[in-house]
Amino acid sequence: MTAVVCISVLTVLSTMGLALFEHRLHPKHLSVRIYWTAPLLGALLLLIGGWLPIGEALSGLLADSAVNPIQILVLFFSMTLMSIFLDEAGFFRYLASAVLRFAGSDQKKLFVLLYLAVSVLTIFTSNDIVILTFTPFICFFAKNAEIDPVPYLFGEFVAANTWSMLFIIGNPTNIYLAAGNGIDFASYLRVMALPTVFGGVTSFVILRLLFYRKLREPMRPTSQELRLSDKSTVGLAVAALGICIVFLILSSYLDLEMWMIAADACLVLFLVAIPELLIRRRGIGLVTQSFHRAPYDVVPFVLSMFILVMALGRVGATAALGEFVLGGASLWRSGISSFFAANLLNNIPMSVLYSTVVSVQGSVSLPALYAAVIGSNVGAFFTPMGALAGIVWVALLRQHKINFSFARFVIFGAIISIPTLLMSLLGLAIVM
Repeated sequence: MTAVVCISVLTVLSTMGLALFEHRLHPKHLSVRIYWTAPLLGALLLLIGGWLPIGEALSGLLADSAVNPIQILVLFFSMTLMSIFLDEAGFFRYLASAVLRFAGSDQKKLFVLLYLAVSVLTIFTSNDIVILTFTPFICFFAKNAEIDPVPYLFGEFVAANTWSMLFIIGNPTNIYLAAGNGIDFASYLRVMALPTVFGGVTSFVILRLLFYRKLREPMRPTSQELRLSDKSTVGLAVAALGICIVFLILSSYLDLEMWMIAADACLVLFLVAIPELLIRRRGIGLVTQSFHRAPYDVVPFVLSMFILVMALGRVGATAALGEFVLGGASLWRSGISSFFAANLLNNIPMSVLYSTVVSVQGSVSLPALYAAVIGSNVGAFFTPMGALAGIVWVALLRQHKINFSFARFVIFGAIISIPTLLMSLLGLAIVM
């Protein structure tokens, strides 16, 4: 056990270092993040050293079960590609412009509208895509309006990582923890609706109190152009995503796998979009750019972390953690421990670990599982290490020359995330 635990700890620390300092390779004008190389090397070391037989690893990766990481990745990538396509078609920028135009010169009104816009888009698309889309927009707007961008930037980040709990597709961690343990869309929503509302209201109230003085200052009205350049393509993408979500909601009643629904919706979208764009002589740049922006680095990262968790389970380390988490008051133990674990491991590998931890003798503890979902989402805004989006978000702020240190993030994060976590867990306790 000692060797496997040591390799796993070194892997986690190395991943944190690579992710935190945003190391990249730049082959032929590309920018490739390399944080995933640490877990890949750790997984290879475990396989080569014989701590996890290769056959056993392949069986785990390809198993015909709800915990199949390949199917979970297909679900994640299908939803992500549809969201990116919407972004490339200008849908998110159009909504952001509409919000800014409607707010006029009132910062308080703008903050509420932006929080609502980010929350709604996150519910139906993906928190990471919304964050990466709105962040540059907020930076440019705040500079032109000569206002402090921090309330909007942090408000956006908190909203995206709170309301992402509502639907199973809102965050990759939801997909891994819930879908990976056989929970369907409708069952997930029935449980997570109240905790998400509790957490969302709590985070919003604290944000308004925290930035009250900043938001009282006047601002110059926006002159952003309000125009949707490609209505037909946007309509096509919105229809595909909407139909996909409807079928995901009905998946348990129709006896359909969620990953297959998402994959089919994504495939149909691009098969229809390509000829539609060519007929209108617009080219297929939207399609190629969507695939170019897809987060392929998540694949080796998740698969490697899955192998590490399998090795830890094989030597009994996962069972020891499970005994602690499930040793009484499992909902609170799981929620609080997963919250901090997300900031040590990052929320995706934490979810890979906890998907096993919340199981006892093949039976899943639902209170502990849903609590880990809450911890994986809310933990994302405690420190920048809580989620990959946080690491990229901090890097984007650096690019726009906005001073937002690690320490400042943690101060704001602690003030908002801890009450949000506790209120969300309270909502879950009421439901369960």
